[in-house]
Amino acid sequence: MRARGFTLVELLVALFISAIMFAMGYGALEQGLRDRGAVAASQERLGDVVNTMRVMTQDFAQLAPRPVRSLVGDGADPALVSEGRTDDLVTLTRLGWANPAGIQRPGLQRVRYSLAEGKLVREHWRVVDPVLGAQPVRREMLDRVRGVRFRFMESGRSWTEQWTEGTGSNDSRLPQLRMRPIAVEVTIDLEDYGALTRVIEVAG
Repeated sequence: MRARGFTLVELLVALFISAIMFAMGYGALEQGLRDRGAVAASQERLGDVVNTMRVMTQDFAQLAPRPVRSLVGDGADPALVSEGRTDDLVTLTRLGWANPAGIQRPGLQRVRYSLAEGKLVREHWRVVDPVLGAQPVRREMLDRVRGVRFRFMESGRSWTEQWTEGTGSNDSRLPQLRMRPIAVEVTIDLEDYGALTRVIEVAG
C-alpha cells in the first residue's frame, strides 16, 4: 500500500491557519504588554502624588516658630511666608529634619515650595540662616500641575490665603500664634486627577 502525503493545498491551508493564530496571539501579547506599561505608569504617578502629599504634610505639621536671618543680613524673614505669588508659593521653617549620618547641623530646615512650568518644586537650604548666594537643594516633586493653593487657619478659626509676620493674632502675648497657623489647607490641581485637597494640623 502506497503511503499518502499532504497535498500542496492542505499545506497552504495549514500555514494560513497557523499565521492567523500567530497574529492573534501576538496581538494579545502586545496588548498585554501595553496594559502592563500603562498600569506601571499609573502606579508610579500615584506614588508621586502620595509621596508629595506625605512630604508636604510632614513639612507643615512640623512648622517651627523660628524666623531666619534675611539673605542680605539686614533683618529677619518670618517663620512662614505665603503671599500668593505664582513663583514662590510658600516658605517655611520646619522641625524634625532627619540626620541619619550624624552630621553637625541643627534639626531645623528652611523650605520653599514653588511652581515652575507645571512642576511643583521643593527646595531646602543646608543651613537654617542662609546667606546671599547660598544655593538650595532643588527637588521636583510633581509634574502636570495646573495650580497650587494654600489656606491658613488663623487663631480666630478663620481662613486666609496669605500669611506673613503678624498674621493670626492681634495679641502680643502670643507671638508663636502669629508665626504659625492652627492648620494649613493644601489644594493641588493636577491635569489627570483634578483638585486634591489636604488639611494639615500644625503641631503645638
